Amino acid sequence: MRLPRTAYVEQPWRLHEFAHDFRVEDVWSYRTPGAGPDDFPVMLAAMRASGGRQAAPTRFLLAVRRKLGVLLGWDRPGAGLGERVVSLRDRLPDELRDTVDPADSGGMPLTPVYGLDREFVGELGNKTAHALMHLGWVPTGDGGHELRMAVLVKPNGWFGRLYMAGIAPFRHLIVYPALTRQWERIWLDRAQLLAAAEAHAASAVPGQATPAGPADRPGASVTS
Repeated sequence: MRLPRTAYVEQPWRLHEFAHDFRVEDVWSYRTPGAGPDDFPVMLAAMRASGGRQAAPTRFLLAVRRKLGVLLGWDRPGAGLGERVVSLRDRLPDELRDTVDPADSGGMPLTPVYGLDREFVGELGNKTAHALMHLGWVPTGDGGHELRMAVLVKPNGWFGRLYMAGIAPFRHLIVYPALTRQWERIWLDRAQLLAAAEAHAASAVPGQATPAGPADRPGASVTS
């Protein structure tokens, strides 16, 4: 469900300290019935265990976006993080920077920035914009908790602003509704997903203990 920008702004997220020059573009909520205050790492682990599966409409739009990026040079190496775009990680204190491995993207096009017990941030950069995805765990009025996503953007000049305005209808009408169905289903299927991931990890190295997974490392990564 789409939420007003204030639903992100009014929460005490650490990201407020470092992203003051980013614009809050979208805020969305996802139902997680029965969730408790400590279940954010469980949700992240289930999202990762899902293997990054995406709904058909989202896959189509992402494929079109990748084609356009290649044709128009939006995603060439010199336009991304560490080149034109300075990573948000450079603004963080060590206590936050050390909470994730930036090389462990979990199959996402996002680079992890930091992860805590109730929030996770990933970023991407190209010729159009520098974008942040913030995932947070928020109490609901009925005593439960839900997942919320906020997308923050720093457009690259007039072209970036036009690009973000142009794709807004696709985000709101296609991408986010599909993401809602996907992520809410992942929460409902979390037990099966995590059991399958644990079994796969155990079978990959017979006779050895399964290494600590995402459920043991809150915010280590996330898949969409």
